[in-house]
Amino acid sequence: MAKTLLSQSITDLQGPAQVPSGPSTPDESPNAAPLLLQYWGAALRRKWLILAIMLLALAVGVAVTLLATPQYEAIAQIEISRDERNPTKIEGIEGDTAMQDAEFYETQYSLLKSRSLAERVARQLNLASNPDFYAAHGFDPPAAGADARSRVRSAGTLLLANVEIIPISRSRLVNVRYTSANPELSARIANAWVENFIQATADRRYASTVGARQFLEGRLADLGVRLEEAERKAAEFASNKGIVPLSRGSNSDGMTQTQQTLAGAQLEALSNELARATADRIAAEARTGNTINSSVVENSTVAQLRQQRAEAAADYAALMQKFEPGYPAARALQNKLDTLDKAIAAEESRVNRARSTGFAEAARREAALRSQVATLSGRLSQENRDEIQYNIYQRDADTTRQLYDSLLQSYKEIGVAGIAANNISIVDRADVPTSPSSPVLLVNLLIALFFGALAAFFVVVVLEQIDESLREPSDVQRLLQHPLLGAIPMSTEEEPVEQLDDPKSELSEAYLSVHTSLAFATDHGVPRSIMVTSSRPNEGKSITSYALASVLARTGKKVLLVDGDMRSPSIQELDRSVNKRGLSNALAGDADWKTHIRPNRTERFAILTAGPTPPSAAELLSGARFATVLDEALQDFDHVVIDAPPLLGFADSPMIARAAEATVFVVEAAGVPVRGLQSALARLKAAHATVVGVVLTKLSLDRFGYGYGYGYGYGYGYGRRDAGDGSDERAAA
Repeated sequence: MAKTLLSQSITDLQGPAQVPSGPSTPDESPNAAPLLLQYWGAALRRKWLILAIMLLALAVGVAVTLLATPQYEAIAQIEISRDERNPTKIEGIEGDTAMQDAEFYETQYSLLKSRSLAERVARQLNLASNPDFYAAHGFDPPAAGADARSRVRSAGTLLLANVEIIPISRSRLVNVRYTSANPELSARIANAWVENFIQATADRRYASTVGARQFLEGRLADLGVRLEEAERKAAEFASNKGIVPLSRGSNSDGMTQTQQTLAGAQLEALSNELARATADRIAAEARTGNTINSSVVENSTVAQLRQQRAEAAADYAALMQKFEPGYPAARALQNKLDTLDKAIAAEESRVNRARSTGFAEAARREAALRSQVATLSGRLSQENRDEIQYNIYQRDADTTRQLYDSLLQSYKEIGVAGIAANNISIVDRADVPTSPSSPVLLVNLLIALFFGALAAFFVVVVLEQIDESLREPSDVQRLLQHPLLGAIPMSTEEEPVEQLDDPKSELSEAYLSVHTSLAFATDHGVPRSIMVTSSRPNEGKSITSYALASVLARTGKKVLLVDGDMRSPSIQELDRSVNKRGLSNALAGDADWKTHIRPNRTERFAILTAGPTPPSAAELLSGARFATVLDEALQDFDHVVIDAPPLLGFADSPMIARAAEATVFVVEAAGVPVRGLQSALARLKAAHATVVGVVLTKLSLDRFGYGYGYGYGYGYGYGRRDAGDGSDERAAA
């Protein structure tokens, strides 16, 4: 059952045999294997070449490792902070935002790899004149006649080629690694590199303030002269106009404002006094116009007298209830009342006279104050007009003073900030390495393995591109424009004929699929006469002929297998028989040629061997005798299978193809180039042969992604002869 399913799978891959309507392209081939499987198949085909390239690469890696000079690397670590360590708390000329830029650290890394830093290290360590430095890198020192500048530049270039800046991710730490063949020299250079980087950073900061200080000094001198002149103009104008400021203040812009002058203060005081005088005059006028003077009512003396009179009047009224008015006590009280009335009248008269005098005095005072206020208001109006120009002079002086103070403060700060600022520190100094860091055998082998694999890949790709042979079943329709009848797998068995004898073998199942495809070749099923040929020897045409005869015989048909290759016959070897008389005798005119037909060793079908080798096989086939023999054979057999010679180099097969009903073209997978196959098919077309399809043999299906690992090995030993028995036996595998 498994073998049947396998055969059916191969048949499904091939599809029914069809005559192509025209050439197809790779994109039109539905049976093409996936690209990765094609690459896998190519790798399997070239596995020994790939292995050789990989081994060569590994050998090169080992040789490089053994011959390389040991290298020692020393690592110094520094910390670079965005915020400067500034113990003076004085800001530099750059703002805080400049240190927050995303480009800050990239700038620092570039400065660590700058040529100026390398030459600075070279000068400090005197590397330009140190032969050990050049020897540690495998170079000769510069010529003695070279100038000092070129020697330092050469040493700096060599330093840059061997230093590596390695930022540590997610931190402010940076490793400076230097590699050379001298461990002490590597440590010295790594430490000198970070020290000079810190010093160079400080030098750049200080140098950046020199120009600023020179500029500020010139500006401060100019502004000092302008400030003095502006203040003098303001003072002279105030003196000439009589402007006496009593108090000054500053607005939101820091400009000086005169809040009050002497004239303004005097006017304010007189205005207050005038307001009070006016109020006093109005109060006095109100008191003068009242009938009942409130001053009188409110006078304590008058109130006391009125109280005494009221008491006396009460006592008098009490006596009048008992006595007559002439009663002495009553007369005494009456006299007291008269006296009190006179005193009250005198006091009220005095108060009224005082009220009239106060009103006149208040009116005179109000008039005097109003006159002074009017005079001072005129003076203040003129002062306000003069103060506009005074404020212009004052604002000019204030603006100049602010600019002067700001520049003076900056001048004081940058001198300190350029020296005190520091944002770089050494975390770890480089120690002298005790063991070499390179070469590392494992790393070199991995690198060699990688490049070997890469080289093998390119070599395989190039070889596959220039390889024009058929490598998989889908190439048949695409490149040869003929249908695929079957794909015959490669076998490891030495005797494929024994597998053909077993109907359940993989090889039998594969050829059964070819029989199935041939059933669709004509309207009446499998062609009655079938010629099997190939482009060259050793492609498997003989085993294919033998297998087709065997498969047809198992279907109950009478089959004759004819060995048409009279130059190099091989059917007798496949059938393990002798080749004494056969087709050559029939073509030579032997009327009893049918007596040379004999059953094969399994007695399933009949065999007509090639017979003795004729002087010229082409001459025997060129006449009409072969067609006659074929017709006579078809009278006794249902099918005749002819094992024809190869096409290239011989004229036999085209002659046989003219007489046969159908031609089966056998192609070895990854064998003959496509151009050779197309040339062979063109010869068949010129002979008007009916090519019903192609059988692809010796196919390693596991290389093309089909998953089948079986096959067989066979060959075509063209031109070989076994002289032991005098028969024409050829090696067929």
